[in-house]
Amino acid sequence: MQNREKWGSRIGIILAVAGSAVGLGNFLRFPGQACQNGGGAFMIPYFISFLLLGIPLCWIEWTLGRYGGQFSHGSLPGIFDSVTKKKWGKYVGVLGLFVPLVIFFYYTYLESWCLGYSIFSLVGKYSHISDPKEMSGFLSAFQGLTKNSHFNTLGIAYGCFVLTFVVNMIVIYKGLAKGIEFICKIAVPILIAGGLFLMIRILTLGTPDPSKVDLNVTNALGFMWNPDFAALSQPKVWLAAAGQIFFTLSVGLGAIMTYASYLRKNDDIALSSTTAAGMNELFEVVIGGSIVIPAAYLFLGPELTLATAQKGVFDLGFVTMPIVLNKIPFGDIFGFYWFFLLFLAGITSSISLMQPIISFLEDEFGWNRHKSALALGIVCFVVAHACIFGLGAGVLDEFDFWGGTLAITICAFVEVMIFIIYIGPKRGWELLHRGADIKIPDIFRYLFYITPFYLGAILLYWALFNWVPWIVKPFGIDMSIGWINKYPWINITQKVCEKNPLILYTRGGLLLLIALLLAMIFTAWKLKKNKGGAK
Repeated sequence: MQNREKWGSRIGIILAVAGSAVGLGNFLRFPGQACQNGGGAFMIPYFISFLLLGIPLCWIEWTLGRYGGQFSHGSLPGIFDSVTKKKWGKYVGVLGLFVPLVIFFYYTYLESWCLGYSIFSLVGKYSHISDPKEMSGFLSAFQGLTKNSHFNTLGIAYGCFVLTFVVNMIVIYKGLAKGIEFICKIAVPILIAGGLFLMIRILTLGTPDPSKVDLNVTNALGFMWNPDFAALSQPKVWLAAAGQIFFTLSVGLGAIMTYASYLRKNDDIALSSTTAAGMNELFEVVIGGSIVIPAAYLFLGPELTLATAQKGVFDLGFVTMPIVLNKIPFGDIFGFYWFFLLFLAGITSSISLMQPIISFLEDEFGWNRHKSALALGIVCFVVAHACIFGLGAGVLDEFDFWGGTLAITICAFVEVMIFIIYIGPKRGWELLHRGADIKIPDIFRYLFYITPFYLGAILLYWALFNWVPWIVKPFGIDMSIGWINKYPWINITQKVCEKNPLILYTRGGLLLLIALLLAMIFTAWKLKKNKGGAK
């Protein structure tokens, strides 16, 4: 076996995994989801999903990752090959390369917006804007989708992207302990301290406008957290909670397994995995849930806040929050702090996306870290331009759908099934506790039997009601699928819409990427077989 990198400390891997999970979704997506789906009542299905889906998936990924690392495998093709001992195992693992690679292609561009806005806050570039429509125009011009008095070229956005990309590559180039672990030991504590500081500032605003006594902190927290239990009767609320847990913990990416593969055989994973998941929940529920929506309520009122939450992450983060922070004393400082925290959260997530591919090139092809990082960096930089210049045509959204929605869910389901079938809940529980610093009560072992059904039901629902309409739309079919309360229980409506050939070309490119990754897997194992290193 070749010598592989190791983590410098336990706190290093805990912070790295927590950093991988903590991202824009914690601060923007979660509060929006909670606001739309019953407020405090949303936390009931949320924590049920955390127990039945989130925690077991984390345990499974840490266990599979450390197991694969014993055979010098840190990416899904090698880990699945080691676990299944089947020829097809390594090819199924292609999803663990495809998902993080596709997400990285566009995620660094999103990160760069946070960097840009942090600079804009300091120099007061949007400090005069108080109208959401004008702020939306500011964002569109920054993205190069339109031209106005704020921006007439994509130059500044592109410069922020290049700088963000270079930062990512420097961290990846430096390696596991000197790069990823080092930056996460700095960034994650800053995120905790900064998030708590912003939360305290928002919660001490009192009643910002004395003429609007109803817009106070108490009512703002009530708007966010007062339970609407009637919402629990709606399936979409439970699915939204499951979806939030699934995506916030970064399961299905392959990154957690890769990180865990650098652990030693008897290093603790039971306490470390549970701690990392709990740290993510601290960011999401305590900090994320106490900043954006309460702040928006204080300055915009309940109706506009709810409407903004329904528009999604981009409007909440890059349209509403700049306006809200402008209204706070020293808003330019708080604006810089807010967006720079989002930038740090993005960095700790994006560097984890690169590691599965780096590990694949190192473990299976024998490349060194620097060669792997350089080659991968060139490919990612080139392909990212499709998302930058195709943003208005929906290319970035298409990358997000295939990498961040469809393939990641299928990958997580495959991970669970391979774990259940080829390792088994009993042996898996024993592996989880090898070298463990805590003993998790045995009753939680039975979660391994529940998770496949829970995740499978979610996958089927999303496939029918969300994925099918998305897939057919570029072909000129605008389809809507929903529940009805009578036979045949499902209502399908469709109408003709404009075809989008660019999206079809994008899909062709993504399919080509899968084919290339499969070819690389085939080549890697063939080379090792010729050298006598593979069975």
